[in-house]
Amino acid sequence: MSFCPLVVPTVKREGEQLRDIALDLHVDFCEVAIAEAGEVRSAGRISIKPEELELFAQSLDRRDRVALEVTGNAWAIKRLLEPHVAEVIVVSPNDTGIRGARAKTDRLDARTLAKLLAAGELDGVWMPNRETQVMRRRIGRRTQLVRSRARAKNEIHAALMRCLVGRAAFREPFGPKGRRWLAELDLPAEERESVDAALRQVDFLDSEIEAVERLICADALGCPDIRRLMTVPGVNVICAATFMAAIGEVGRFESPRKLVGYFGLDPRVIQSGSSPATHGRISKQGSVSARHALVEASWSAVRQPGPLHAFYQRIRARRGHSIAIVACARKLAGLFWFLLTARRTTPTRSPH
Repeated sequence: MSFCPLVVPTVKREGEQLRDIALDLHVDFCEVAIAEAGEVRSAGRISIKPEELELFAQSLDRRDRVALEVTGNAWAIKRLLEPHVAEVIVVSPNDTGIRGARAKTDRLDARTLAKLLAAGELDGVWMPNRETQVMRRRIGRRTQLVRSRARAKNEIHAALMRCLVGRAAFREPFGPKGRRWLAELDLPAEERESVDAALRQVDFLDSEIEAVERLICADALGCPDIRRLMTVPGVNVICAATFMAAIGEVGRFESPRKLVGYFGLDPRVIQSGSSPATHGRISKQGSVSARHALVEASWSAVRQPGPLHAFYQRIRARRGHSIAIVACARKLAGLFWFLLTARRTTPTRSPH
């Protein structure tokens, strides 16, 4: 990797901002661009190795600002550069417009990011604390394990379909009765091998899911916010932990509407000219796993007597089940916001 040394000008006054530097990150390297005195120039590439990044950080000035887009290695690079510069801004690719550019190369992307930083057009994303990062990683690992288990079960269903085997006579085909039923089936040798291999995968994934859920539950017991959310009927520890891992801190959201928009549960609004505004499908921005967890919690919550059940019945009568469930998930997100903010705003009673 080649890198052009950063020359620090000596004409800047003390306390004045020096340069706006942008990094276009990749797995093995990052492209560097610098905006200074109204001009933007490329500064080559540097390797994504701690020792190379440390040398690069030492070449910067404490009055510099650095911008980089959210990637898998962005937070580690941010922590490494922060002690050497005035500010490190991590931005969402959706907010830069770079993805839709007509000409798109690493060098052009870095230069565009540097221009936006110099113009003050970039808003940094919120950086989660260590506890939230750990919870997010565990929730993400559980999600991947559950998906892998579903794929293994689907392989078994596909093998039975190829052998013209009907559905099991009981609800859970992978429980004790289902395992005995599968073992007694007369299947061709290759299909029996597929079924047995998939069952071993299911057993392994069950144990891994149980292990990560124990870690999630152990952390959840020490979190007052998660315990408070679990008081809502239909909300279990996984749903509450997924919600808190997604938002980190509810104080970041000024209103329930902001929180609903963060999860992508807000309807798209289309309006042009003098015509009235129309509402379309939900935006589906933000955390997919948290949105799915809210929808799953709604399935359980609407079965319980109460206002949410009545709301679901009214919407379902007019718009159908799917839209009613999404509307309940939106209501549930708003309820969570009020529960969490009420705990923070309730005044402490004087002991006297």
